[in-house]
Amino acid sequence: MSEQLDHAFWENRYRTSTPHVEPNPHLTVEAAKLPPGRALDAGCGEGAEAVWLAAHGWRVTAVDFATAALERARERADIRGPEVAGRIDWLAADLTEWVPPENGFDLVCSHYAHPVIGAETLLHRLAPAVAPGGTLLIVGHHPSDAHSAAHASGVHVTAEDLAAELDPVRWEIMMAENSSRTVTHGSHQVELRDAVLVARKIR
Repeated sequence: MSEQLDHAFWENRYRTSTPHVEPNPHLTVEAAKLPPGRALDAGCGEGAEAVWLAAHGWRVTAVDFATAALERARERADIRGPEVAGRIDWLAADLTEWVPPENGFDLVCSHYAHPVIGAETLLHRLAPAVAPGGTLLIVGHHPSDAHSAAHASGVHVTAEDLAAELDPVRWEIMMAENSSRTVTHGSHQVELRDAVLVARKIR
């Protein structure tokens, strides 16, 4: 049965679940192509992506509305030492209400965010935060992703739908791809189907 992915759900999940360790591979591949700059991690969760970015020289603003997630994220960063932890600003905010600074970041990324406003609306909220020449990376659950479908409804999107939301006069689509990958959950492996959008804001 699908669950309501509200604030209470995420607080409970981050207080009781096994910590997520590895950064999203779509991020590590795409960010490795870019010179370090200012990054926004929207819906940062336990901070795997934010810490990876900081460890690779980025100055990161990491946003999530779950305090339990941010507590785990800060602990993860602190373990890496002050050089990494000092590059991250943690912000408790709801992405359905918080508006990021316009043109404020060289990289804006979001991985599996589940805002009630929907993936396309979230994209329109995040896109203005990308500086000219900067990169937007959105990773979501594809409609064929059985793992997420078993837990929630209304969280799915295709890469084509995301790409269609961007003005081609202002954006260059670098990738709009629906891909699959296998991850380990506990003692078993799960196939994930991802919708991946990478776009560059035209200067």
